[in-house]
Amino acid sequence: MDSETILVIDDDEGVVSVLNSILTSEGYEVRTADSAARGLESLAEKKPDLIVLDLKMPGMSGVGFLNEIAGDDGKPKYPVLVLTAYGKMSTFFDNIDIDGFMLKPFRGDELVAEIRRILTLRGSRSHTPPVVTSRRNTVLIAEDDDRISNLLALAFSRASYATEQTNNGSDAIGKAILSTPDALVIKAVFSSIDGAKVASLLRTIPKTRQLPIILYDEEGLLGPKRESLLRTGDINAFVPSNDTKQILDAVAGVLRLH
Repeated sequence: MDSETILVIDDDEGVVSVLNSILTSEGYEVRTADSAARGLESLAEKKPDLIVLDLKMPGMSGVGFLNEIAGDDGKPKYPVLVLTAYGKMSTFFDNIDIDGFMLKPFRGDELVAEIRRILTLRGSRSHTPPVVTSRRNTVLIAEDDDRISNLLALAFSRASYATEQTNNGSDAIGKAILSTPDALVIKAVFSSIDGAKVASLLRTIPKTRQLPIILYDEEGLLGPKRESLLRTGDINAFVPSNDTKQILDAVAGVLRLH
């Protein structure tokens, strides 16, 4: 079977080199372009299975490129994974329909996992007829301790919620934007971007501005800051532990009021 083709469009030679190395080692055929204009030329030569696109480039920007490849419905004709930074989110994701994004800087394993997710999802959309199911509220759980994350997911599943899980704050932002869960349950402290910062960022993005966010702090590190978060509306509820019942009750209470 032929290798899947990924077109990388980025003007940063270092990023392109890293992406090329990572993706080639994973068995993908990689084509590269150092500008949006050259990316369009590459599309004319061969249709990729996925485009990895930088937003900020000289000349035609990533947004301009997306407009060029949009179909009559306004959506890109190809699966697109955008490379971006926090500053672009508030205006970008409310207007452009893409398949995923990665924040710079990114880890190679996370990039590969996101590419596999997009390609798998696109494949299933192409070959699997839609299945009508009863609607369940979906809760996105952001927790970097697998044991706690799985305990929370099990508790929510038993309470008839659908669940998604992620183990870092950056990925929680992406999943919240792209999958639009009914609530986000997020740990207060992560090694990179903490839960409070994630909540504040999501409030600046139109698609997630009204997302119910439940923050929990099993280590008691937030202190008085939790009152400020509640007062400003960055979070809808605070749980001072990782107790599954308390978190489940907080989500149920928030969704009843939302």
